[in-house]
Amino acid sequence: MTLSSRPGLLGAFARFFAEVGSVYLTLLKVMVPALIVVKALDLMGATAWLAWLLSPVMQLVGLPESMGIVWAAAMLTNIYTAMIVFVEYGAHQPLTVAQVTVLGTMILVAHSLPIEGAVAKATGVSWRATLAIRLGGALALGMLLDLAYGLSGSLQSESRLLWQPGEVDASLSAWALNQLRLLALVFVVISTLMALLRMLRLLGIERLMHWLLAPVLRLIGIRKEAGNITIIGATLGLSFGAGLLIREARSGALTRRDVFLTMGFLGLCHSLIEDTLLILLLGADLSGVLWSRIAFALVVIAILARLPALGRRLDAQEARLSR
Repeated sequence: MTLSSRPGLLGAFARFFAEVGSVYLTLLKVMVPALIVVKALDLMGATAWLAWLLSPVMQLVGLPESMGIVWAAAMLTNIYTAMIVFVEYGAHQPLTVAQVTVLGTMILVAHSLPIEGAVAKATGVSWRATLAIRLGGALALGMLLDLAYGLSGSLQSESRLLWQPGEVDASLSAWALNQLRLLALVFVVISTLMALLRMLRLLGIERLMHWLLAPVLRLIGIRKEAGNITIIGATLGLSFGAGLLIREARSGALTRRDVFLTMGFLGLCHSLIEDTLLILLLGADLSGVLWSRIAFALVVIAILARLPALGRRLDAQEARLSR
């Protein structure tokens, strides 16, 4: 490498890390307040209150009322907390593979709602829409799976837990340290992902991925310009990919319709690798936690994309923003 090329390379690195920093700061403004609010609500007993409200709902999906606390923990906090609660309550309440699959699928659709709802809000999707899609979607898919497994008589054997949690430190200092680790990990993930996206763009792979995704996106009413945001959310999830999701949504390259339908799809179907593997450790079956979740998301968003009233509302929002 010549001396003359070094200033240009340093400038490129400086621009790259400035972009990473901008994306990361945007994300911190969304995540940090949400994390604090979630912890405060948990300390005030919101999880137990939500579990009480959900107890009757569990019967609609063929689950014991006690499993309401597991779903409540997932919705208010995250999947890891829900897994710990599940181990505690599941030990006293044997479940079939079908029941664990139903519960696990509902957790995958509706979890970390305060944080991921804040991310969706930052992209321009309202809290009301996010909660309607994710809570309604989780309940509808849970009922469909319970009906399908019941009618077919499949997955009726007792589930087997493949994971046991270690010692859990419930102190505030431990919680704060864990959140700092999470935010540091998010910075690493964002930096790596942005570098990877640039490399894919230079190699022409990004264009190929868009071409491959185009038929699926077209099926659910999303333009190919939303390819990146879909790939990021579907693979990394809304929390880790949040910074880039917000940037893409605010870039101006996507319409209000693109953003709404994409965030709706990702609300129902994101983090297909990590989150799916976590729920499988609880004894769930892949038929529900992966394949049914993908199919359900595609069908729901395809229907939403074809609703005239929704299209008119999104077009009106687009017109107001463009003035």
